[in-house]
Amino acid sequence: MKRTPLYQVHETLNAKFTEFGGWEMPLQYSSIVKEHLAVRSTVGLFDLSHMGEFEVHGQGANELVQKLSTNDVGRLTDGRVLYTLFCNETGGLVDDLLIYRHADNHYMLVVNAANIKKDFAWVETHNDTGAEIKDVSGNTALIALQGPKAIDILNPFVPERDVSEISFFRFVVDEVAGIPTTISRTGYTGETGFELYVNANRAEGLWNALYPIVIEADGQPVGLGARDTLRLEAGLRLYGVDMNDDTNPYEVGLSKFVKSKGRQFIGKGALLTQKKKGIAKQMIGFQMLDRAVARTGYAVYQEGEHIGSVTSGAPSPSLKCSIGFALVTSQTISEDDKIDIEIRSRMHPAKIVKVPFI
Repeated sequence: MKRTPLYQVHETLNAKFTEFGGWEMPLQYSSIVKEHLAVRSTVGLFDLSHMGEFEVHGQGANELVQKLSTNDVGRLTDGRVLYTLFCNETGGLVDDLLIYRHADNHYMLVVNAANIKKDFAWVETHNDTGAEIKDVSGNTALIALQGPKAIDILNPFVPERDVSEISFFRFVVDEVAGIPTTISRTGYTGETGFELYVNANRAEGLWNALYPIVIEADGQPVGLGARDTLRLEAGLRLYGVDMNDDTNPYEVGLSKFVKSKGRQFIGKGALLTQKKKGIAKQMIGFQMLDRAVARTGYAVYQEGEHIGSVTSGAPSPSLKCSIGFALVTSQTISEDDKIDIEIRSRMHPAKIVKVPFI
């Protein structure tokens, strides 16, 4: 398995490791619940260096990223970030990602760790515009600082700037603790926070600068376990679990990131046809009504009829109950409707709830 530049730091902190997308990543340091609640109440420090980064620049870069993206990259100005999707020709989801616009014809694409090779091949295959593409994942580290205290903690490390003035889904290039950093006001937790991109050989220095201040603020280093429960509470999908090449944006509740008017992109025709025909499946949020935990793949029933399966499910430390997403075929299902989820050959009650969960 691959390891991030911070692997030795995680070992020193006695992290429990897990495999994720071909990477050996920290699952937790103390407990998933403790780390989760720290992000909700104070601050958490994450190593996300397994994520992939591509540089797309030169003549033709604007045209290429626009052609690949379901969202309208043409709306971006310098210093802005766009959440978008790559679709294949049948409308299936190749990946979800962030696009950073540094300048005209100069972008950074941030893709999911398990999809780095697939996505790079996808971009290369469709590059008929002459743009230059480079996979810089191996040279790039990503550290996230998330939680209500994130601004107060980061500000002293960026003496020439007030980081609170960086708007949501915008970024600047500056120095953090004297280290050249792309400071991005983004995240995957539903909290105030930043994602910090640095050269891989500077990652340990940045982590070591932030870590003692995080601990002093009653924060925690946070592993993938709490990252998953945080994103689930915030109603955020996970590629490979909640969506894949066989699902389309409409089915998984991401239609607002499809901007088709007046522009062309890969998969547009198929998506328009599917939308006109009607979407056969939809993603719902649910809350368990007993102490059971519904996990990926568990069958979902409504009035005795099998209507779909759980995609994501976990106990919610904030809500003190279990929650999840399910992909179902029922077109009449709505908020507060009751469903049943089969867990170890027994039916357990749940209800449909509004997403995000918090």
